[in-house]
Amino acid sequence: MAEIACDVVVVGLGPGGEALVARLAKAGLDVVAVEAELVGGECPYWGCIPSKMLIRAANALAEARRIDELAGSASVTPDFSLVARRIRDEATDDWDDTVAADRITDAGARLVRGHGRLAGERRVTVGDDTYVASRGVVLNTGTTPAVPPIEGLAGTPFWTNREILETETAPASLIVIGGGAIGLELAQAFARFGTAVTVLEVGERILAVEEPESSELVASVFEAEGIGVHAGITIDGVAHDGEVFHVTSGVVTYEAERVLVAAGRRSRLDDIGLESVGVEAGHHLTVDDSMQVTDGLWAIGDIVGRGAFTHVSMYQAERVAKAILGEHLPDYDTSLPRVTFTDPEIGAVGITEKQAREQGLTVRVGSTDLAASSRGFIHGPGNRGLIKLVIDDDRGVIVGATSAGPDGGETLSALAFAVRAEIPVDTLANTIYAYPTFWRAIESAL
Repeated sequence: MAEIACDVVVVGLGPGGEALVARLAKAGLDVVAVEAELVGGECPYWGCIPSKMLIRAANALAEARRIDELAGSASVTPDFSLVARRIRDEATDDWDDTVAADRITDAGARLVRGHGRLAGERRVTVGDDTYVASRGVVLNTGTTPAVPPIEGLAGTPFWTNREILETETAPASLIVIGGGAIGLELAQAFARFGTAVTVLEVGERILAVEEPESSELVASVFEAEGIGVHAGITIDGVAHDGEVFHVTSGVVTYEAERVLVAAGRRSRLDDIGLESVGVEAGHHLTVDDSMQVTDGLWAIGDIVGRGAFTHVSMYQAERVAKAILGEHLPDYDTSLPRVTFTDPEIGAVGITEKQAREQGLTVRVGSTDLAASSRGFIHGPGNRGLIKLVIDDDRGVIVGATSAGPDGGETLSALAFAVRAEIPVDTLANTIYAYPTFWRAIESAL
């Protein structure tokens, strides 16, 4: 076994890891970047980028179908092969990471392929080599799909986000197990390509991490589009007869050509040597606001449980870079903006009304129906949505907000800054909102 000296080892090159490697290498540090799969991680190959390409194509189909109500007549014929080719050729280079790998080496870092494992303080083993990092090690090992312990499921050819985004044909029918963001986004997209879709959620409601109003909105839109949504159920068993899946829920059996398991994610903390540095692995790693786990060991991304989003991982990467380089470290932004890219989009930031009440805040809520706004009236079909503001009345600031509707993630930006900067509600109310925009609905909610 060879021992190789360096300044920093980054294990896992998802978006945050990749950004951190480039930042440190360009600052002059000797950085070793370790990746067992594809450089870039889940997001560009099986997550954010290909899924949003699919959603963009599906939304174009939906918008074309609204022409009859707005501007004339149109005949829409879905062709899934077009978006499948775009995902393969434009988003993923046929799941080839050469371009991303070149970015790592062009930045001046060393790219090492293989499974990285901690081998003591500031030490990482990859194959027969051990890298000894004078500054420390950063873990960014990400997550894998969580497979619920449903009888029979493990023995079937079910899909996860990877298989469904690699498919070149849309199935005739699809059962989605899980009513979170990933499952809902893909459910609606495939339905718009002509797949008969059923969503099964064991929790009380879909999109459970967001406001109940958002859950109700998406459920009602799905129902109108012919997508079956069944929440608060049990899933007792899954079987596959060689052609069709059979999913049993009580006395009901749902059948489909394919099953997508989108029931959450599990942190990749097994077999990465945490015991060698005295760290016990739970669901996530505990970090301080500099993302430090213990002396000389940092962690970023999904494995720290502060929001499983690319933008969060990259924010955390910059914090680690500042810590390692000895730069000023500002306070940690806990506002957490997030978007579920259904149609309508569900943008949210901060805490929900329920969370605010559980924290003992004096809560005041403002809300408005986006469809009733001037822009909603102009927009016509597909205009459904809402703005909801959760206000800490004692301090007079917004602590949480939802922006659901067409381009809800874009309208969210104003609310995200309001929450982050703790802009007084009085100031927000005394602000000019451009007319007629969806953004102006914030004023109505205020």
